[in-house]
Amino acid sequence: MQGKIIKGISGFYYVDCGDEGLYTCKAKGAFRNEGVMPLVGDNVVIDVTDPSKKEGNINLIEERKNSLIRPASANIDQALVVFAAAKPDPNFNLLDRFLVMMQKQQIHTVVCFNKTDIVGDDDVARLEKAYELCGHEVLFVSVREQVGIDRIRQVLAGKTTVLAGPSGVGKSSLMNLLAPEANMETGELSKKIERGKQTTRHTELIKIAQGTYLCDTPGFTSLYVTDIDKDELRDYFVEFNAYRDNCRFDTCRHIREPGCAVKEALEEGRISRIRYDNYCLMFEELEKQEKRKY
Repeated sequence: MQGKIIKGISGFYYVDCGDEGLYTCKAKGAFRNEGVMPLVGDNVVIDVTDPSKKEGNINLIEERKNSLIRPASANIDQALVVFAAAKPDPNFNLLDRFLVMMQKQQIHTVVCFNKTDIVGDDDVARLEKAYELCGHEVLFVSVREQVGIDRIRQVLAGKTTVLAGPSGVGKSSLMNLLAPEANMETGELSKKIERGKQTTRHTELIKIAQGTYLCDTPGFTSLYVTDIDKDELRDYFVEFNAYRDNCRFDTCRHIREPGCAVKEALEEGRISRIRYDNYCLMFEELEKQEKRKY
């Protein structure tokens, strides 16, 4: 019988087998011997050992199209990264690091700014201008007012999506709205530090509809860009592509070189200062990492 792993806890894997229901399974010892661990999102084949109790063993893990370390998951179609428009103020450096890592893994990402009900039109326009050319769809929603939720449902339909973002931005509230049966704990936002309490404890796929899954992740507060060459980084800032061919040097890194068309576009307001500054910070970080290797 075929199915998808939607949760794994203490060596037990819960496999959604569609119309056949949810089966509790263990993995064959051969996987452990081969150094292979089943992941949430894996498409698997199981042998049913007890039909009445819906128990079985995983005997085959189908080839993965991708896998993530955090959250530990496989076969992800896209990511929905949620930040608050305010309270807490968005950490653009963290957002851009996430976008770079997802682009490197060729995982389509949708950016969602929540809590638009507590900011003005000018704030929304500023966010929209900063990210309109980033290569990703950008949504502006209010979970509390249920504004923009229909568009999110359209984005999620028929896909397995990782829901990511820092604590306190409304991810669990969004999950509750999309899948009330998930009964996720929302937690309270700490007024002192304006940071959310950690409410997500393990990786799990929540089935919203047939073929539509949402994977909530622990809120992250830091993310280091690794396994990227510093000269590769510019490829993940897609708004640079419209100008880079006009740079004086083919190898232009858009940092210190003269005759840089990207920096010219920046000064003319055609490239986001927020995005460019984050690019420079990440470039310097990668440059220091490379120097430490030698």
